[in-house]
Amino acid sequence: LRGMMPLRRFRLSVMGSAVMTETKDMASPEIELKSSFLKEFVGRGYLHQCTDLENLDEAMSKGPVSTYLGFDATADSLHVGSLLQIMILRLLQKHGHNCIVLVGGGTTKVGDPSGKDEARKLLNEEAIQSNIAGISRIFSQFLDMDKAKLVNNADWLDDLKYIQFLREFGPFFSVNRMLTLDSVKNRLEREQALSFLEFNYMILQAYDFIELARRENVRLQLGGSDQWGNIINGVELGRRIDNMKLFGLTAPLVTTADGRKMGKTADGAIWLTAEKLPPYDYWQFWRNVVDADVQRFLKMFTDLEIDEIEALDLTQAPAINAAKRKLADHATTLAHGAHVLPEIHATVDTLFACASSNFNDATSLPRLELSKQVDFQDTDAILVVDLLTRLDFAQSKSQAKRLIQGGGARIQDKKVSDVFATVALTDLQDAPDQTLKLSSGKKKHGLICLLP
Repeated sequence: LRGMMPLRRFRLSVMGSAVMTETKDMASPEIELKSSFLKEFVGRGYLHQCTDLENLDEAMSKGPVSTYLGFDATADSLHVGSLLQIMILRLLQKHGHNCIVLVGGGTTKVGDPSGKDEARKLLNEEAIQSNIAGISRIFSQFLDMDKAKLVNNADWLDDLKYIQFLREFGPFFSVNRMLTLDSVKNRLEREQALSFLEFNYMILQAYDFIELARRENVRLQLGGSDQWGNIINGVELGRRIDNMKLFGLTAPLVTTADGRKMGKTADGAIWLTAEKLPPYDYWQFWRNVVDADVQRFLKMFTDLEIDEIEALDLTQAPAINAAKRKLADHATTLAHGAHVLPEIHATVDTLFACASSNFNDATSLPRLELSKQVDFQDTDAILVVDLLTRLDFAQSKSQAKRLIQGGGARIQDKKVSDVFATVALTDLQDAPDQTLKLSSGKKKHGLICLLP
């Protein structure tokens, strides 16, 4: 991305009177980007749609543009599904633009229907404030909050007067058009209930844009592609109410190469805080991405220069594994700090050494040797709870169950989520050297071995 950016093709279309720009491979006007932010934004694969890319590029090339991104307080942490948006805020700061992080103390009380099959659980004020405190700590890890600003839309939404608000802003929203937006249309087509409360969410998000434009001189709203309709509403409202030129810019909703939604695995959400997911498990998530995702995720989720990423040789297994470790190191450093890496590396290297030698040299790990004639005489499987206690990873079966319920028990690095889970005789017989690794948390590891 140094120097001139190659010309890229964009399709221009019209929605209402707002101009949309969508990246498509088709004949269309060519835009040579001037803004250093947008050049890198496109180069990292962040661009999905923009309301007016050419004029936004012009504005951002001339000086700082105040930009906001909203996060509702539906949980006390954020997961990897929100990480792309945080990385975009980080990129904005890198290129000298002004970041406004909006927490939805007001909109959380309504619930965003986008991408949801049913209404979100309504939270009380205490839970919302607790969640705001939790997610605010995450922003401090990724962003320079001395330069960014954290605002709460409850500051203006909580005191709205209903009739006055309807009279002032209601005439600018067409119900016909609102019904065509994906967040509404998809629910109705599936004949799933959509409450009037949720239906109002898009109006409040549009109003947020107006308030931030007036209060903070915000001109650009960021969001995921599922927020496109809501963002368009805000852009249009600003033009019609205050004759303001506002912009919307969305990033794609990231999926893995095999089509899974980013941010969640079979074992649960990949949280960005250590209290909900240990740094070791976070590191392992990135280390275990499929080969086809490595280069894309290095661009999206690290600060490594794009030239450096594209220069990596990802055609051979050793190089791919090294790139995955680089991805895991850099992503984990951003979320948890570089100080967690030495312990993670020590654990990983120990386990790798054990695996490389088929466990024969794992003399430092405790072993539980099982006999087919004794341990499996009257059963074909043993409870993981019993294995944890026999390895002294738990002092009682109750403690072992709590360990499993807390997500701390793993077999071959796969989380055990059922307190009634078992290890079958056939599991051991099919394992390398008839040995399985049992882990308690990130520090305790032992071997379950089947005697000949």
